[in-house]
Amino acid sequence: MTRDRSNVTALLDDAPSYSRQNQGGIFVVIKGPDRGEAVRLTGVPVSFGSGPQCSLVLTDKTVSRKHLEAQLTGDEVLMLDCGSTNGSFIQGSRFEKIAIGFGAEVKLGRTVIKFLPDEEIVEPEPSAQASFGSIVGGDTKMRQMFTLLEDVAATTATVLIEGETGTGKELIAEEIHNHSPRKDGPFVVFDCGSVPRELIESMLFGHVKGSFTGAITDRRGAFAEAHGGTIFLDEIGEMALDLQPSLLRVLDKRAVRKVGSNTYEKIDVRVVAATNRDLRAEVAKKAFREDLYYRLAVIRVSVPPLRERGSDIPLLINHFVTGFGPGLTVSTEDMARLVRHSWPGNVRELRNVMERACLLARGSSITVQGSQGPAGRDVRARVHRGPDAAPQDEPLGRRARGPDRPQAPARAYPEVRPRSAAQARR
Repeated sequence: MTRDRSNVTALLDDAPSYSRQNQGGIFVVIKGPDRGEAVRLTGVPVSFGSGPQCSLVLTDKTVSRKHLEAQLTGDEVLMLDCGSTNGSFIQGSRFEKIAIGFGAEVKLGRTVIKFLPDEEIVEPEPSAQASFGSIVGGDTKMRQMFTLLEDVAATTATVLIEGETGTGKELIAEEIHNHSPRKDGPFVVFDCGSVPRELIESMLFGHVKGSFTGAITDRRGAFAEAHGGTIFLDEIGEMALDLQPSLLRVLDKRAVRKVGSNTYEKIDVRVVAATNRDLRAEVAKKAFREDLYYRLAVIRVSVPPLRERGSDIPLLINHFVTGFGPGLTVSTEDMARLVRHSWPGNVRELRNVMERACLLARGSSITVQGSQGPAGRDVRARVHRGPDAAPQDEPLGRRARGPDRPQAPARAYPEVRPRSAAQARR
């Protein structure tokens, strides 16, 4: 017997994991009598006005019959005023012809239209492979991501990687670079969250001698260092709001102006950015620029946390044990304990646990013993040191450090690390 489910409340789907922006965009009326109306811009110009011949017919009496036209020229969107009576305005300034980006708001009469990206949800077929370079994963979400990354790597599109801390966002960015035509160029990592705001423009774009106190020589910025390759902007959500327009200008112009210089220097750089924040929510709170978000999220990749792909844990454990302690084994019971752990630190935490256990092991097996600590999530490994030594419990929540792994010295300034394919981290 089939039950009538017509009155059953439908569940909301999860936010899409992958999306991309199609060429062109969508104009949406956000203010005025026609609020909510929209028109899509593709290869054919679209027009706005009160006349019936317009692509988007407006009932606003202060709008001319053919007031405004939008054209797609290459990757640029041009807005042209068609000799309107009351004019067309952006940010209070009247224009006759102007290039706009996503998030731009145009006022014509009493109507305001907004230009937004034409986003498409992507559901790629799962890859037949359980790895993409040095990234390992057999879960369906991960294999879908591998398919998408393989397609994206061959392009020059800007990529935004979203995910919790420890999910491997930098490794994904590096593999995009290693599988791209730019693989022989530099791969430069720039951590936006660790840079003092007074230095961020200098470190990103460079400076000329004498541009500020302490500028005793010319300096190239991270974008110039990445010329011909890829720049990875880690923790982009931490960048101060007042510094974001400078980055947006570089992304639009593909040129940088050093601090203290009056000229722009052309750059050929692929941009990959990452964040552990929900940038859509940050945009809604006015904590992140909407136009910068759209410029970064040409391809958006959301990395699933480890707790959502528990079937990958045994695969990752075997991968780490093979790398850190060839010949060591983990028992079935202990493997089950590791799978049940919540892993709030994601793959980074699991990697550090297995690295420490392998480094301390002296026998042929690693026995993991579950233990509840103050936070309720401690994991300990009982390391068998040999037939004459009693097993010893070791907490494994942090990366191992010992005589061969001294504490890293504190850095006065963040590090910008250029890399090539030969230097790829494994």
